[in-house]
Amino acid sequence: MHDSPGSSPFDVIPAVDVKDGQVVQLVGGERGTGKQYGDPVEAATQWVQQGAETLHLVDLDGAFEGHRENATAIETIVETVSQDVDIQLGGGIRTADEAVSLVETGVDRVILGTAAVKSPEIVGEISQTKPGSVVVSLDAEDGEVVVSGWTEKTGLDPAVAASRYEELGAGGILFTDVDVEGQLEGVNADAVRRVADAVSIPVIASGGVASISDIRTLRDAGAAAVVVGTALYEGTFSLADGKRAVDHTNHWTVRCPVCRCDMPRGLISKLTW
Repeated sequence: MHDSPGSSPFDVIPAVDVKDGQVVQLVGGERGTGKQYGDPVEAATQWVQQGAETLHLVDLDGAFEGHRENATAIETIVETVSQDVDIQLGGGIRTADEAVSLVETGVDRVILGTAAVKSPEIVGEISQTKPGSVVVSLDAEDGEVVVSGWTEKTGLDPAVAASRYEELGAGGILFTDVDVEGQLEGVNADAVRRVADAVSIPVIASGGVASISDIRTLRDAGAAAVVVGTALYEGTFSLADGKRAVDHTNHWTVRCPVCRCDMPRGLISKLTW
């Protein structure tokens, strides 16, 4: 397993969201919105060639329908680039057996959203077999966790939920602000900070990144990494520029689980995926 956003300098992670066999970036998480950006295998290869250290893969059809419709494309990406980069995969993963199988076949981390909310025990079940391999996805709309492709409200507070999943063994939290997803209008740093303050495991932020300044803002809010989609595909800035903006200036600290003071991430071994 490669280094992770939680045990290495702040990471800028390209998103490869796949729907109907094509890369797509949705606006506000709504079906039928957004724009297509071509073949997912070509996109993944392009990001690796441009210096990506991690790829964020999502089967959007899986997220909406509950089963992985784009498994073939995802498997091809894993076979093609998994020796070169970390791969985190979400969308339609509903059982522990499926998650473990994905990790055993080259995926570094599985992202669980709906499954983790509806059956929290799945986090501990997978973590016992594959420690550090579970990232719980907390997608928030109007300050409330939503699941099933952002269509179903849960009543859960993201910060409270993040703390609970850390207790269950999650290796990280993926926090997506659906309200700003895909809109290129900036990020909600306060929402990210609330989640990051609630846990000592890495928090990966997603949603709304429109500029390099947004990347720095999320880093300073406590995120360990950021997933970027639309801004990269539209050429608002390059992956190299995004990474360069935070190279050697990683100000992210983690919180000691005992006294909650800030300390360098490397001092807390539990943050290693």
